[in-house]
Amino acid sequence: MPLETFRYAACGGGNTLLDIGLFFVSYNFILNKQHLHIAGLTIGAHIAAFLCSFLVTFPIGFYLSRYVVFQETSVSKRTQLRKYFIVVSGCLFLNYLFLKFFVEIMHWYPTPSKLVTTFFVVIFSYFSQKHFTFKATKESLNNDQ
Repeated sequence: MPLETFRYAACGGGNTLLDIGLFFVSYNFILNKQHLHIAGLTIGAHIAAFLCSFLVTFPIGFYLSRYVVFQETSVSKRTQLRKYFIVVSGCLFLNYLFLKFFVEIMHWYPTPSKLVTTFFVVIFSYFSQKHFTFKATKESLNNDQ
């Protein structure tokens, strides 16, 4: 297994466990499985819990990806953060769609739905981060040799 893939699995796995743990705690204990009402808008408890966990795991995931996983890049941190946000926006959209589907259409419990959703989103995220956000430039690859 390439070192980069191992680092991604270790860092991403830890951040994913944190995400699922925060989702579970937010859904079951903070939100008490109740919808969240903000300024006339009602957000389902499973979506609100997902957003709570995202607020914590987004910055952690970026810094782990930038400084631990994908180290062979010469792209500025600002550019990477912008690209990372684009990819994470895609992940947010996928999370939202899958959670809506599994919880509201398939009538699965929220935590198992989050686990299955995470499987698909992690695959999308890895390839997007590797080939878009933290793509190693030819220049940085030549400097490593």
